Amino acid sequence: MAGRIIVLGGGVIGLSCAFEAVQRGFQVTVIEQASFGGQASGAAAGMLAPYTENPEQPDPFFQLCQESLRQYPEWVKRIESVSGINPELLATGSLTVALHEADLLPLKTRMAWQSAYGASDVELIEQGKRLRAMEPLLTDKAVAALYNPAERHVNAPRMVAALEEACRKLGVELVDHAGEVAIDASGPVVRTSKKGEWHGDRLVVCTGAWACQLADELGLPIPIHPIRGQICAYEVPFGYTHHMIFSSQAYWVGKRNGTLVCGASEDVAGYSTAVTDKGIGRLVRWGERLFPYLAGRPTIRRWAGLRPATRDGWPLIGELPAHSHIIIAAGHYRNGILLSPVTARLVGDLLSGHAHAARVPLAPFAPDRFTAGATGDGK
Repeated sequence: MAGRIIVLGGGVIGLSCAFEAVQRGFQVTVIEQASFGGQASGAAAGMLAPYTENPEQPDPFFQLCQESLRQYPEWVKRIESVSGINPELLATGSLTVALHEADLLPLKTRMAWQSAYGASDVELIEQGKRLRAMEPLLTDKAVAALYNPAERHVNAPRMVAALEEACRKLGVELVDHAGEVAIDASGPVVRTSKKGEWHGDRLVVCTGAWACQLADELGLPIPIHPIRGQICAYEVPFGYTHHMIFSSQAYWVGKRNGTLVCGASEDVAGYSTAVTDKGIGRLVRWGERLFPYLAGRPTIRRWAGLRPATRDGWPLIGELPAHSHIIIAAGHYRNGILLSPVTARLVGDLLSGHAHAARVPLAPFAPDRFTAGATGDGK
């Protein structure tokens, strides 16, 4: 199969698309303005939690996330077999904690509809010996928790490193610190301020929160904006927390490197990745509320990343109507790690001309769905 593919953007989505494309026989170049995985990908907690993070209804976005979770074990196996790096996929399951009786109804409602959509083992664990056995250090003020054994997490920085190494070993040309980027959509041609000019047969745009800056060159509105997500971590031995823990205000994920990651405090701050006392302070307060042993314990790291959010919260995935040789895969918001395998497969199908075989419909995620008069199957 002939064809040179340029992937613009070296986060988890761009590297995933490059990994899939090179394995389908394409020549691939990845161009990254800064460092690989340096934005939303590197800041992520690596949660694979479509049931917990999509609690409202079985819409196309939920189904996209669910399909990606199904693909994850095989996806990680492929990446690790090439790269030699273990992304640390852990099948911990999740607990969504209710601190008040009023919190139970939303959990029961979620359990009812999700049980019909693949979460057959989900159950409500009431306060008592079983919940204490599942999470001994959880506050005794928890009245119940919704348990979903299917949800998992990975080490996001290791996932990005594994993808980068796998791409390199498979012959992908990796160009980082390319500086400012401009596109000639008719080529396509990518011009960079530091690394020269690149020509390809197809272009895949995976620039996350920066994709909106290419709207004029691509000829359609790209309503993606950055949401700053602030995260902190504690030094906590692996195994203190057995599951991913969610509350209405934050989450906690224990990692093999001896850290407990807590996130995320979100706000709109343009392209600033500064960490604020207000944002981290809220996480600290909730951490002490859910896990009393954290009271007074210092955080060992505080950081922030920019999450690319669209107007409706769903990613843009598909060919551009005016430039079918250009594919966009951006706007994954807080689900970039989770959605990397399904996005890569969808982009690979588009590159190979097999989009009709996709297990999930592309129409709800059409890149032009925000243009005047656009119709689709989404929201």
